[in-house]
Parts: sequence; C-alpha cells; structure tokens
Amino acid sequence: MSVQDDLLSAASALLEGRLNDPFALLGPHGEGADRVVRTYQPGATSVEVLARDDRRHLATLSENAGGLFSGSLPTDAAYFFRVTWPDGEVQETEDPYSFGLIIGDLDLYLFNEGRHWELAHVFGAQPRRMDDVDGVAFSVWAPNARRVSVVGEFNNWDGRRHPMRLRQGAGVWELFVPRIGVGTVYKFEIAGADGSILQKADPVARHTEAPPSTGSIVAPLPKFRWTDADWMEDRAFSQRPDAPMSIYEVHVGSWLRPSDDPDGTLCWPDLIERLIPYVAEMGFTHVELMPIMEHPFGGSWGYQPLSQFAPSARYGKPEDFAAFVDACHRSGIGVILDWVPAHFPTDAHGLAHFDGTHLYEHGDPREGFHQDWNTLIYNLGRREVAGFLLASAFWWLETFHVDGLRVDAVASMLYRDYSRNAGEWVPNQYGGRENLESVDFLKRMNSVIAERCPGAITLAEESTAWPGVSAPVSQGGLGFTYKWNMGWMHDTLHYVERDPLYRGWHHGELTFGLVYAFSEKFVLPLSHDEVVHGKGSLIRKMPGDSWRKFANLRAYFSFMWTHPGKKLIFMGGEIAQDREWNHDAQVDWELLDQPANAQVQRLVRDLNHVYATEPALHRRDADPRGFQWIVSSDNANSVFVYARFGDDGDPPVVVLLNMTPTPQSDYRIGLPKAGRWREILNSDAEIYGGSNVGNGGEVIAVMTPSHDQPASAAVTLPPLAAVLLRFEGS
Repeated sequence: MSVQDDLLSAASALLEGRLNDPFALLGPHGEGADRVVRTYQPGATSVEVLARDDRRHLATLSENAGGLFSGSLPTDAAYFFRVTWPDGEVQETEDPYSFGLIIGDLDLYLFNEGRHWELAHVFGAQPRRMDDVDGVAFSVWAPNARRVSVVGEFNNWDGRRHPMRLRQGAGVWELFVPRIGVGTVYKFEIAGADGSILQKADPVARHTEAPPSTGSIVAPLPKFRWTDADWMEDRAFSQRPDAPMSIYEVHVGSWLRPSDDPDGTLCWPDLIERLIPYVAEMGFTHVELMPIMEHPFGGSWGYQPLSQFAPSARYGKPEDFAAFVDACHRSGIGVILDWVPAHFPTDAHGLAHFDGTHLYEHGDPREGFHQDWNTLIYNLGRREVAGFLLASAFWWLETFHVDGLRVDAVASMLYRDYSRNAGEWVPNQYGGRENLESVDFLKRMNSVIAERCPGAITLAEESTAWPGVSAPVSQGGLGFTYKWNMGWMHDTLHYVERDPLYRGWHHGELTFGLVYAFSEKFVLPLSHDEVVHGKGSLIRKMPGDSWRKFANLRAYFSFMWTHPGKKLIFMGGEIAQDREWNHDAQVDWELLDQPANAQVQRLVRDLNHVYATEPALHRRDADPRGFQWIVSSDNANSVFVYARFGDDGDPPVVVLLNMTPTPQSDYRIGLPKAGRWREILNSDAEIYGGSNVGNGGEVIAVMTPSHDQPASAAVTLPPLAAVLLRFEGS
C-alpha cells in the first residue's frame, strides 16, 4: 500500500470515528519544503495557520473531505490555527497533534505494575503548560478500545475532533488539548472492542458535576494551606489502641438540612460551622463520614461510588472538603472516611465494560457480580485495577489529611462464595473459598499505608471469624488497625430487645463477647445498618413502656462505653431518635425539646467524657489484663459486674449493670481493693431521666472476700441502669 493509500485509509478512519493513531494523520508531518499540516475541523468554513510568536500568516489550509483540512507549511515555526465557523465566530487554538508525549515511561511502567501511588497527579485531566502553551493533558487506561477521544463543550462533544494517542504496550491513551483549563467539563468517548460507543466519566477525575449530571471536571491539584501540622504529627499517639476513640458516624447529606431548603443539603462550610462544634461538644474523638466519593445514586448512601478520587459535588468543591478536615483537626477531631473497594455500580457512564471488555470487573458473573447489591466486583487480580484502588486510598489519606479509612464489605471481598449457593462461585487455584487476590490486596494496602501515612488507621467491616484481621501483616494478619465487632453488636442488640422477664435465659448474649474480645483490636459499632430497612431505631428496639425504653437505652449505652473496644454510634442514636433513619430527611433535632431525649444526649456526652478521662476504660482496650469479670453468671437477676484496669497506678473502675426493672438492695459484690469507691456515673440519675436510685455517691469496701476478690461491699443496683465506681483510696 502506498503512502497516499495509507493517508486515504487514515482519513477514512478519522471521518468514521475509528482512528486509533491520530498522530499518523493529523498535526505536522515532514520537514522543510515537504512539511504539511492536517487538522480535522468538521463544519468550519476556513482554517488559517499563524505563527505563534508574531501571529504572521503562514498558510491557508484546504478542505479535503468532510472537515479534514491540510496544506503545506514550509517552516518549522510554532503555529496555531485560526478557525472560522459558519456563524462568523473565529476560534484560535494550537494544534493538539503538534505536542509530544504526555506521560513518561516510568509512570506507565509503575501504572501497569499496579504501583503508581500518585495516579491522580499524572493520569486523568492535568492542567499543564506544554511548549509555552496552557492546556490540559488528558489520559485514560482503555487497553482494548478501538478508539478513545476526549469530548466536551470545547469540541461540541464530538468524538471525532480530539481522538487520543495510544501508548502501545501500556494500554493508555493520551492527548494534550490546548487553551482549555480548570472548570472544563469533559468525558472520554470510547469506541469499545465490542463495537459500542459510549461516553465515560474519567475514572481518575478529581472533581465532577453534581448528580444527576455525570461529567468530569478539570480540577487543579489541591494546593490547600493546611494548619494542622501539630495534629498530623501527634495523631500516631491519639489513634493508638490504648487511646480513647469514640466515633460519630455521619451521613453528610442528612445530618442537618438547610433551614431555608428542607430538601437541600449542607455544604462543607456549613458543616464546619454546625457539625464540628457539635461533635466536639459531645466529646467524640472522631467523625466517620459515610462515603463522600462521587456516586450517581443518592439512595446508595455513597456505597456505590464511581469516582474514587473526587469528593461528591453535592457538598462543594475538593478544597472545601480539605478545609473541613483541617477544621476538624483544629478542634481535636479525627476524620475517618468510608471507602468502598469491594464493588461498583453498573451505570453506563462509569467503569462497567469500560473499553468494551470487562476491564475493571471480572468477566465471569460468578466472580464479578454481587447478587446482593446488583453491583460489579473489581478484578483485584489485575495489577492496574488493584493499583487504581490503592492510589485512591493514598489520595484521601495524603492529599486530604484524612486520618483513617473504614473499608466497607471486607467479608464480601475475602470469600469467593460470599452470599452464593453451591455452583454459583469459582474456587481459588487451590480449590478453596478464600479470595487470595483480595487478601493480597488488603495486606498490600495496609502495608503501604503504614509506610506512607504515619499515624493513619484502617478499620475493617468484617463479620466473619477470619483470623488476624487486625494482626500485623508481618505476623500473617491482614494488617488493619481495627475490626468492627459485628458479633458483639448482633448479640447485645438481641439481648436488649428482649423483655427483661426473659433475659435470664439469654444471659450469655451479653457476656459472650468477652470470650473473644481480645482476639482482635475491635470497634463496637452501632452503625447506620442497624437503624434502616425496617429494623427500627435504637430506642424502638427497647422493650416496655416509654420509661423502660429510655432506661434500657441508657443502660445499654453505659455497657457499650465501658466494654473493651472503641465506640461508634450513628447520628441520631445519641438523642434517642424514634424513627429509623431516612437519608431524605435530617435527624429529628426537635426531639431535644423533650426532656427524655435531651437527657440521653447528656448521658452520651458524659459517657464520652468519663471514657476519655478514666485510663481504666481505654488504656488496655485490647489487652485482657484490662478486664475482669466479678459477677458474670447471675442470670436470675440479670446482673453483671466487671472491673476495668488501666496501667499500673491508674485507679480501677468497676461497672455494676442491672438489666431488670427491679432495684437490688444490699447486693454484695467483690471489689479489687478495700476503701472508698466513688460513684462517677449512674445512668439512673435524675439528670439522665432516671429514678435517682443509687449509693449516695460512694461505696465503702471492706476486707471481706467475695467473688474471688479480696474486698467487697453491699451495693444498691438501680433498675435498668449502670453504675460506675472508681477507686478513690483506702
């Protein structure tokens, strides 16, 4: 085939929107007197070529066919086009096909190896100056596509106008588009291997249009001016297993609605003014945000994200989110983000069938489709996919100073037969049910986070008995900092939902958690999952009349805050919200006008204070030496008594828990030491809405052994209540 034939073939492919090597046809070609330039400007009436330095006329191009213009350009001078359109509008722009390569070979190598941790700094849409021209360097991974173009208003969303160059061997397409910049809305038009032509959002977009729009937006690399240096330096200590950690879980869109727009949502500046002071005043150490990564369907609460690098435009710009994190740190509050590497939605503009093949997801639905959520499963065995997700994790931790990631649905990642019947799943290479690729991914994630992000933590939502979830990778574990204790949550909720009359037959539901309490480093979660889909709110789970419901809830919270493990409660629970959570409505803050609800809120605040200030309640949270049963088998009275210990020299705290509405007088309990024990909290106190039954503020223990303790005292146990005693001395 002759050179002319090659050109005709390339021109035909260009006009039909299937050219996969646009630089072979477009841009400058040849040297000296043989130099020609070609450009595709469909619909234009004329195209002139002008010198970039002095704007002198160099050439007028001729239209060959269907918008393809070409002509001789016997000079090596840098140039730009002046394009005239039928309406008389004149557009001036440099030639995208006159610029060189965008991404370096090392970046491509690291990406293909799944080890490019700063993906968002290189791929996607990068505002850049090339050859003294401002524009945007676009790139996207689509190795099986027949053609990829960048489209937007700048080219009338015409995929023929800016076809991209394929970097052979890397599967990455790239193009520099001059004279556009920050704020430009764009997508990638992909002619897939299966013949489909779809416009896809940028997987590495740092900013997006607000839903229901689905475009990606060119954004600068964040240059936020941080003021949290002290926090970042000290957080390795504040997030250790021996430090207090009380987490307030929040759905940003429904915590509070704007007063002038009940259907609207607060933006990050509003949340700085409203949410942060509330969390600080309540004594929570951390706020955990349900996924804020951009997601198309609000009803997924963020758990079906498509933009793993972009804070949702629902709540503002990326720099606004950075300001929120910075403000949290100034108030002494850590920020944890829910992060979802387990699955993604099937929306046509997203990652599904991205280049006409199963690129990000497994092709076999037995591996690649979640039956429970109708979502797709990332193929973590593909290095580029695993690296893409890992780069997302580091993006949030490093760029936005986030203090931790709570990894969603870890159990679904670990097991190939998760929620599947026999024959519906594919065994691993050894014939087992363990998902070895996910295990490797999670270990790698935690190892690199520990190396790159000092003091950052990871938390696993993992509901099975997988061993060593929070054990170091070096010891064969998955390397998470903490694991959600789903077993504790299920057992204890089942217990408190029962009528006290029958609790004696289910005594072990409250004690069983201590059998394995120190096998992992745990968070005790009362999360959003427990107050949706007909499960009812926490207060509605409690049996009995209104008084008993509130007393039960106060006792349960007191048990939780004094039990080994970090604490997590979902918004609304702290005010005993009566209706279950609805993401389309705010927390029922008006309930605080009711004394009972305000008193529960006060109890939670005081529990946070006692938990943080009493070393015995947190110092040995993950150490069996920090807990001792005193009374664990009095199922007849549904009474529980246990001691918590801190370091040597820290005063012990003993917790008395009566889970029946019958007060107990002269109930003898063993105590670790003789002397004065001060009553530091009583959930039955009048200030919390209780009946004010107690021990007059203190208990005196004498050297009479009981319950395998050297001392003992006769105490009063209030109804449906917890009493906390701290040793004050002999």
